[in-house]
Amino acid sequence: MEVGLYQGSALSLFLFAVVLDELSKSIQGIVLWCLLFADDIVLLAESKHSLNAKLEEWRAALEGKGLKISRSKIEYLYCDFSGAGDGEDSRINIEGQVVLHETKFKYLGSFVQSDGEIDSDVAHRVQVGWCKWKVASGVLCDKRFPVKLKGKFYRVAIRPAMLYGTDYWAIKKLQARKLEVAEMGMLRWMCGHTRLDKIRNKVFRDRIGVASISDKIREGKLR
Repeated sequence: MEVGLYQGSALSLFLFAVVLDELSKSIQGIVLWCLLFADDIVLLAESKHSLNAKLEEWRAALEGKGLKISRSKIEYLYCDFSGAGDGEDSRINIEGQVVLHETKFKYLGSFVQSDGEIDSDVAHRVQVGWCKWKVASGVLCDKRFPVKLKGKFYRVAIRPAMLYGTDYWAIKKLQARKLEVAEMGMLRWMCGHTRLDKIRNKVFRDRIGVASISDKIREGKLR
């Protein structure tokens, strides 16, 4: 959920976070069951009844001190990792207003899905990587720049955007393949080739000096 916040500088945002943390100390839970980041709050509970109680407690405490919880931006996610289904009939609500039920949501740059999968996160990382690529395409597609230099630029400016959060992924082969396909498309473009040229992926990687993104994910997880 999101708490009302006036737009301002980074310092204003920091001060707001400090004030929010101080005002809500009496109702904060332990880490994971209660997360605060700037004006965003994440509440976790084992049942809808408990979550409704927590939400009402937060609403009363914050709105009693002049802050306002955004009714339009608040949403809840039911995690069904076992596949057993949601057996509870009660709804999540705030002062009688039903809270929007989502199957996934984005928090701190990563997606959380109700089924525990990471397909949305993988697709988002690919999209972010291509966005970074487009911004830097003037350099990466310029034939005047050495290929090795392009490789260094790619490793510094593009790949970190695609690897964000991957250290905690339980990634499958199909999902890793999607990242590899996106990366190879970028590397071929950097070398001025397409798939129609039928050049092996290893040739491009050796020429540019870039290891497989799947290997980098595995390396990050082991580290």
